[in-house]
Amino acid sequence: MTSDSPTLADVQAQVDEWITTIGVRYFSELTNMAILTEEVGELARIMARRYGDQSEKPSDAGRDLGDEMADVLWVLAALANQTGVDLSEAFRRNLDKKTQRDADRLPARSTSSSMPPMKTTCTSPCGTAPAGRGTSP
Repeated sequence: MTSDSPTLADVQAQVDEWITTIGVRYFSELTNMAILTEEVGELARIMARRYGDQSEKPSDAGRDLGDEMADVLWVLAALANQTGVDLSEAFRRNLDKKTQRDADRLPARSTSSSMPPMKTTCTSPCGTAPAGRGTSP
């Protein structure tokens, strides 16, 4: 895997390497949970204002949505490291659970647990709000 496309295991390893060599230390699990909540709140603010019904404030206009998502992933990876969770395995189990649970939700869906590859490109310009949504006049 290239550095541009890290696996979840790579993400966990890179977060651990950074925390243990550059960062001060791992914060406690409860502190990291509070930090995760804070980061999700920052992401929610951008989503609500850019894609929801609220107007985007000038102070939020330059905020990078991808960077906010990466902040959430960073803290989640740190928490997984601290609690011994392998995010790759947890994701596989979670996907299997959802596939089994929702196999009969729509008649056109297959009951196979193999999923098509995820789309990695946007159908509209990535990082932009749909026309008429999320921006101030």
